[in-house]
Amino acid sequence: MHVVKSTDGLGNADAYRELNGQLDAVLAGESNGLANAANMAAILWQSLPDLNWAGFYFLLGGELVLGPFQGKVACVRIAMGKGVCGTAAGRRETVIVPDVHLFPGHIACDAASRSEIVVPLVRDGRLLGVLDLDSPSMARFDNDDADGLAAAVALLLKHSDLSRLVD
Repeated sequence: MHVVKSTDGLGNADAYRELNGQLDAVLAGESNGLANAANMAAILWQSLPDLNWAGFYFLLGGELVLGPFQGKVACVRIAMGKGVCGTAAGRRETVIVPDVHLFPGHIACDAASRSEIVVPLVRDGRLLGVLDLDSPSMARFDNDDADGLAAAVALLLKHSDLSRLVD
């Protein structure tokens, strides 16, 4: 059993160092991509403040398909290039959106979401999916979040065989 330690009171960079240390410990010794993505979503959900959704979409059949997550019921399929997730996947780069209502083509899976960050999962040049975090607060995410979440994604990719989740 692993107890997630609080990151309350830590600055963003320190919070991500703590979170990613815990994530590395949880993922170590387990290669199942589904299990690791589920645990990562749970750790992000428990550790990061002010989220209303944290989870994954994996690339299947040319579209993003819902994977493990924490939060309200979500959109199941997202076309490449559509919404924040499809845009980040198409660009293969992290996208930070301070106000989702101003993002052209935003897909509103949860009307309470106000800001979003999406980090692509890319291994050896191949897009596998995206990590998606939403917040009910405007401008919740910044470059520290982008860096910390990129490090978290790197840990997931290091420890996990995601081949059964993508085509």
